[in-house]
Amino acid sequence: MFRKYVWLAIPLALASAMLYTGCNASNSNPPQAAAPGKGKDSKAAEVKKDDEHGHKPGAHGGIIVEIGRDSYHAEAVFEKGGTLRLYTLGKDEAKVQEVEAQTLTAYVRLEGGTESSSVMLKPEPQPGDKQGMTSQFVGRLPDDIVGKAVEVTIPSIAIAGERFRLGFKSAAEAHADSGMPPGVSGEEEKALYLSPGGIYTEGDIKANGSTTASEKFKGIMAKHDMKPKPGDKICPITMTKANPKFTWVVAGKPYEFCCPPCIDEFVKAAKESPAEILPPEKYVKQ
Repeated sequence: MFRKYVWLAIPLALASAMLYTGCNASNSNPPQAAAPGKGKDSKAAEVKKDDEHGHKPGAHGGIIVEIGRDSYHAEAVFEKGGTLRLYTLGKDEAKVQEVEAQTLTAYVRLEGGTESSSVMLKPEPQPGDKQGMTSQFVGRLPDDIVGKAVEVTIPSIAIAGERFRLGFKSAAEAHADSGMPPGVSGEEEKALYLSPGGIYTEGDIKANGSTTASEKFKGIMAKHDMKPKPGDKICPITMTKANPKFTWVVAGKPYEFCCPPCIDEFVKAAKESPAEILPPEKYVKQ
């Protein structure tokens, strides 16, 4: 049978939390955050053990990262093409947190690597942010690491007169570690969606707009509800609550999913293991 991915209770549900103490670069080392306990602008984030705080899916489909001892949070989003967005959030992760407009220096390296590259994350205020404040930072990863599993360290971010450091792994890797299927891309993605096979037909391809899921749903936020109620439609892959915005036609029938990577997995299963595909009405929380 094709796999049904199940979310583990919170730990990342998108990757176990790993806040790093810094990146080791062969050419240059990132500056160290000030030692804790030396005044209001030297409060470094405490590094927690993996089992104490897990990354979770954010409203933009990224991963939630703790800043300090849950004083604040951030959502890191790795976009196709190499753009890295960092949204700042409050202690309550559902609340937007404005911070002082500033340029952040992020040190990025391949997972397990020893050399890091610096990336400037510039403030891009969102609608509603006050003058001189921002709740979003944007930068671009080096071309040679785009799409790969990376580790990111930001040695210093100023929030309400205090300074914190934070670190996280790429969303793509975190998604995979949580039991969520990693998305496909490039020619592999086109071949998956634009060629028929199994019970995935030419008619399905046309019904879906002759495009890929990532392109069709570009810009639509994935919000994972891990506690569907009886009667709710559920994603065939993760068994989390399905989102009607992410609907894909397979075998002439509409199926609902929680996010585009799950559609990748389902279409693959429809082509390779068609006998295991159930009708849409079977994917309902009992």
